[in-house]
Amino acid sequence: MSALPRGSTIRRDAGLYGYERALRRVGLDPIAGVDEAGRGPCAGPLVAAAVILPDGKRGQIPELADSKLLTAKARERCYDEIRKRALAWSVVSIEADECDRLGMHVANVQALRRALFRLDVRPQYVLTDGFGVDGLGVPGLAIWKGDRVAACIAAASVVAKVTRDRIMEHWDTVYPQYGFAIHKGYCTPEHQAALDEYGPCPQHRRRFENVRRSLRPDMGQNVASPTGVESR
Repeated sequence: MSALPRGSTIRRDAGLYGYERALRRVGLDPIAGVDEAGRGPCAGPLVAAAVILPDGKRGQIPELADSKLLTAKARERCYDEIRKRALAWSVVSIEADECDRLGMHVANVQALRRALFRLDVRPQYVLTDGFGVDGLGVPGLAIWKGDRVAACIAAASVVAKVTRDRIMEHWDTVYPQYGFAIHKGYCTPEHQAALDEYGPCPQHRRRFENVRRSLRPDMGQNVASPTGVESR
């Protein structure tokens, strides 16, 4: 990942769309943002999204912000607007067993790459949240807390979060004893209590120490995964 191109500068008060404006001023467009949801939970998939927002008013999404700062209803509204307005968007999921096989950091990088490569519009520049991702085929920049300062990353964070929450709500209907619809697979006291009582299900990540401690031989069955990949 590179620094911002020469000739492009970002003012501190540039706002959520400042990075995109600066890059467009030096001729870099379209610009994709990528982000993930679900790196920290001990259950469920890791979901990554990539979004290219158009220039101008159409690309200014009402209420858009880092998905973690929005209410569930606000995220749903943003999600619908992003899907309607984006030049291109994609979302992919890496299931719990693949997260175990790859390790969470490798799975994270793989998810971000896959989301970017599924876009049906090729970006000229990529903005990522937090850390650089090699092998994207185009120049890019990693931005600390990028989902709070770059619109396309914030949009990707919303798409990833809403998609993952919906997947976890599905798994709650299959495994209601764990409360996935409430905590979305994060390691809450209530989730841990259910793990200790019932042992892990196939959606739990065995690399997590708290999951390994609760392993029981009668919980090893596999079930089919819902569709976790969608693109436009």
